[in-house]
Amino acid sequence: MAVTKIEHVGVMVTDLEASIAFYRDVVGLEVISSMELDNGTKLYFLGFPNAKETVVELVARKVSSFPEEGRVHHICFTVDNIEEEVERLKEINAAFVDENINTLPNGAKNIFIYGPDRERIEFLETGK
Repeated sequence: MAVTKIEHVGVMVTDLEASIAFYRDVVGLEVISSMELDNGTKLYFLGFPNAKETVVELVARKVSSFPEEGRVHHICFTVDNIEEEVERLKEINAAFVDENINTLPNGAKNIFIYGPDRERIEFLETGK
């Protein structure tokens, strides 16, 4: 098979600066690169420092409404300790979907918060 990895996840955003700040300050991503298309759409690619994967592409269009295909259900990020992450998220007043930590059948634990455009951000501690 020729597919080797997920290249990026595209997220349509209404406020580019707010979304960059959220993914930088809350998730820990850094801007890797950016470009502007001929139609005025701005693309910003964010990732973890020195990592080759897990890139989030923020897509800011001149038109303020999202196209129907522009919705993202959720993006998941791995954490070492879900309880510590929940405390950190509470300290920065993150908007929780539900403040209860879920334990999945495989032993993994997760929790969801909302991003700036109500996209769901999942933090996952994998089963040990």
